[in-house]
Amino acid sequence: MQQFTVKGMSCAACSARVEKAVSKLNGVTECNVNLLTNSMDVEGDVKPDEIIKAVENAGYKAFIKKADKNTGKTIKEKNSEESETKAIKQRLLVSLVFLLGLMYFSFGQMMISLPLPASFEGNPVAVGLMQMLLCIIIMIINKKFFISGFRSVWHLAPNMDALVALGSGASFVWSVFVIFKMSSLIINGDLEAANMLKSDLYFESAAMILTLITLGKMLESYSKGKTTSALKALTELKPKTATVIRNGKEVLLPASDIRVGDIFIVRAGDMIPADGIVTEGSGTVNESALTGESMPQDKTAGDSVSSATINQSGFIMCKATFVGEDTSFSKIIKMVSDASASKAPIAKIADKVSGIFVPCVVAIAMVTFILWLFFGEEISFALARGISVLVISCPCALGLATPVAIMVGSGVGAKNGILFKNAVTLENTGKTQIVVLDKTGTVTTGKMNVTDIIPAENVTEKELLAYAYSLEIKSEHPLAKAIQEYAAEKNTALFDTDEYETHPGCGVTGKIKGEVITGGSVAFIKSITQIPVSVKEKAKLLSSEGKTPLLFIKGSEYLGMTAVSDTIKPESPEAVRQLKNMGIKVVMLTGDNEKTAKAIAEKTGISEIIADVLPDGKEEIIKKLQLQGKTMMVGDGINDAPALTRADIGVAIGSGTDVAIDAADIVLIKNKLTDVPTSIKLSRATLKNIKENLFWAFIYNVIGIPVAAGCFIAAFGLKLSPMFGAAAMSLSSFFVVTNALRLNYFKTRK
Repeated sequence: MQQFTVKGMSCAACSARVEKAVSKLNGVTECNVNLLTNSMDVEGDVKPDEIIKAVENAGYKAFIKKADKNTGKTIKEKNSEESETKAIKQRLLVSLVFLLGLMYFSFGQMMISLPLPASFEGNPVAVGLMQMLLCIIIMIINKKFFISGFRSVWHLAPNMDALVALGSGASFVWSVFVIFKMSSLIINGDLEAANMLKSDLYFESAAMILTLITLGKMLESYSKGKTTSALKALTELKPKTATVIRNGKEVLLPASDIRVGDIFIVRAGDMIPADGIVTEGSGTVNESALTGESMPQDKTAGDSVSSATINQSGFIMCKATFVGEDTSFSKIIKMVSDASASKAPIAKIADKVSGIFVPCVVAIAMVTFILWLFFGEEISFALARGISVLVISCPCALGLATPVAIMVGSGVGAKNGILFKNAVTLENTGKTQIVVLDKTGTVTTGKMNVTDIIPAENVTEKELLAYAYSLEIKSEHPLAKAIQEYAAEKNTALFDTDEYETHPGCGVTGKIKGEVITGGSVAFIKSITQIPVSVKEKAKLLSSEGKTPLLFIKGSEYLGMTAVSDTIKPESPEAVRQLKNMGIKVVMLTGDNEKTAKAIAEKTGISEIIADVLPDGKEEIIKKLQLQGKTMMVGDGINDAPALTRADIGVAIGSGTDVAIDAADIVLIKNKLTDVPTSIKLSRATLKNIKENLFWAFIYNVIGIPVAAGCFIAAFGLKLSPMFGAAAMSLSSFFVVTNALRLNYFKTRK
């Protein structure tokens, strides 16, 4: 995918024009232009120069996106974003100063009898000329509208600026014509008629339109800045410097200069500059920037660390494994940025309308002007109605309706550890009807833990654990690892073990204190010695609970049993409850045996399980479930990747494998299953917000244009001046952006 920054776009008609121009190029398979971020993503085999030329031929400018290594923001955007808002503000303030003077000469005397300078008293032409001069100054200050507007007309693709330029320009030209008419009347000695024509001057409308639209642009600019706040907050967290060992010395370098294999030092209070492995020292690292978890994690030699996390205490030396754009944090920023710049399917409605919107509005304005003349109204009245139509119409609201909501929604998700890879995913997640959960590592922790220690009558728990620990210490099996960790936590004694032997799939044997100690499954121990009935029943009960019983004997004497289980994540039952309350069918899919799967399902509240499924069979199960409705697959392992890809929405647990994360549409950084229902709720809230924005954008224009045209004058006496039309246009876009910002108040736990 090639990414570009597009400059010169002012409304949805502009983005539609650029998109259409680039899509026509041979080799382009897909083109998405985002008005909010002034960005363009192009898929296909086509040279960047050809794309840039196509954009320029359409009347705009394009630049290949190049990101700053430290901030991740587009270089051009970083340099101009704040200055552009500042320029709009300055234009507005200067315009307001001259507008006040213009209003003084146009309305001051007529409405509140303000005194005019002596040279203007009784001289309507002088008053008109002063208004014209002040109006010209305001037009020069806001020349951007005229340059952009008339350029778009020249390229046969009129945009919102064309509407503003035509509306303001028509008011100005008509007013100049009135001044000439007033001069002619004065020469002929008809001063009274000349004075009456002062009410036909529309200089204040021409200037007010420009000023109000500039006000709207400033409000829109500020609001747009807030929609990207989550992304900006992420980029600001990226580390700027790093202390690296070079030639045996500590060197302070920009974080972007770290190379894979470099050894870097992180002292207390420092930010970790790259992903790496701790080689020396220990520290307590706050990973909230990456995972959202406030509880710091202890790090020692061999532990992994991530970029943008903070070493709160201690001293660690690390070896860089991933640097620059390859770090976990940089990938998160890119994922959020790509999602914000992509286009949701629902946006196609607005795109189709935007492509023909401005030409239609110009046509309606011309028809309005002609019809009012046909009905016998004066030119000034007909002109006012036509200008009102031009300036009240708002294609911007249509163009911003979808991208602002997508930007805020994906930002809110990122802030809460939910990464939507694109806008299509953000829209479609809320339509989920079936959620399929992988068991190990998703519903459960994926880590074996000792759950029960049951010694024989003549054996203490401490003694049983010591024998088990000493026997299993040499094994790499996950069940043995669980016993090793549990015993180590309990400070259990460790005996020397000789003649150690592994029996694959059965158990292990070894000599401890001269005695042969054996540990393993019920079937394996039963083949060696007699097992009491009560022990068999207890083992059967533990198995029904999803646990794996391990029996231990000394010679042929029964010592006791331990039970090991993959424990359920604490939040799993709550996640299942929330999904069910949302009317979503929950299915657990696992390669484990049915007995274990049922035990886990009962504890979590899952009513439907599909067990004993081989890795390559998971994809087939998803295909069958998709016939019943939109299906989401949640998993974390390599064997889940085909199913994640096949599902309508694939969700990867953040602690999962890179393969699973790459195959998924959503990544849950916090590894919490409760983020699954949260992602669905956020998607639904975002889609609802988009629909609200689109409804407002359409209904505003559907009602506003007829009112501006004067359709309700006869019935209700409802007449709209061009100034009020301009104000309404300005506030329309501001309303859409502000409505999208409400998503920032989305409650992740409700």
